[in-house]
Amino acid sequence: MKSYWLTHTPQGVVFETRDLPVPQPGPGQIVVRMRAASMNRGELLGAIARHRADTAKPAGSDGAGEVHAVGQGVTGFKVGDRVMIRARGCFAEYVATDAGLASPIPPALDWVQAAAVPVGFITAWEALVQYGRLKAGETALIVGASSGVGVAAIQIAHALGARVIGTTGSQQKLAPLRELGADVALCARGNDFSPSVKDVTGGKGADVAVNLVGGTAFPATLRSLADFGRIAIVGYVDGVLTTELDLEAVHGKRLEIFGISNSPLTPAMRIDATAGFNRDVLPALADGRIKPVVDSVFALDDIVAAKARVDSGALIGKVVLRFD
Repeated sequence: MKSYWLTHTPQGVVFETRDLPVPQPGPGQIVVRMRAASMNRGELLGAIARHRADTAKPAGSDGAGEVHAVGQGVTGFKVGDRVMIRARGCFAEYVATDAGLASPIPPALDWVQAAAVPVGFITAWEALVQYGRLKAGETALIVGASSGVGVAAIQIAHALGARVIGTTGSQQKLAPLRELGADVALCARGNDFSPSVKDVTGGKGADVAVNLVGGTAFPATLRSLADFGRIAIVGYVDGVLTTELDLEAVHGKRLEIFGISNSPLTPAMRIDATAGFNRDVLPALADGRIKPVVDSVFALDDIVAAKARVDSGALIGKVVLRFD
């Protein structure tokens, strides 16, 4: 089978293809014949050491396909089932993964739409629900809201009954963000958006913030928080890993700051997150309250062009690779 691998070099990401045997399922595993997979900026950037591939590693973190084989002890899936998965090496024709990391694809979603779901929506669920503890009636601030995780976070927060504020660096993206469920959309490129957040919340600020931009946006994000606010650090599209930290605000407002990264998660933690997504988000995907946002679709062998689209920063939602 064809499999794409990636390496982070000083010149950027290098992709290579390898011809590997079709994997066999171990106990508790399924093998998925991949039909589509999405590109994830965090994997491509390798911004932090734990995400960086100094030697080649299987590329692709999520996708969708049909169950090809089932291992011993698996009861939730059978051969032929349509599934979406969050697993290493999804830029390959077949992937073996723990059955607990798979979710059934709602009938209304095609392969491309389903491939745009797992990493973006599970990450958004972790930031807002599992650790952010967002409740109906609270305010969620999504900084860098046009990204794959950003559009997922807007919709999840909206479905939970929260008020949603989204920031973007482009005036052209404001209307699409409102259509996705943002009550307020702000153009924040080069601006301190915290006064606007305070203004639209009557001076209170946001209860939960998701920072998908990085260090340049962190100070304004912190200033935008209400008392007892929670801030999730998820991405570094700006490449800035250090920033100022207002200890007085953190102390005086009793703020919580936490990171969302897959790297330190144990297999059991990943399965728990998938179960939480299946419980809290999958029903809304099934009935249409939440919809995957696909920016563009490329053939698998056009992987370099697909990465260029991600790097452009012009996208809204996910870039997806199609396998057929």
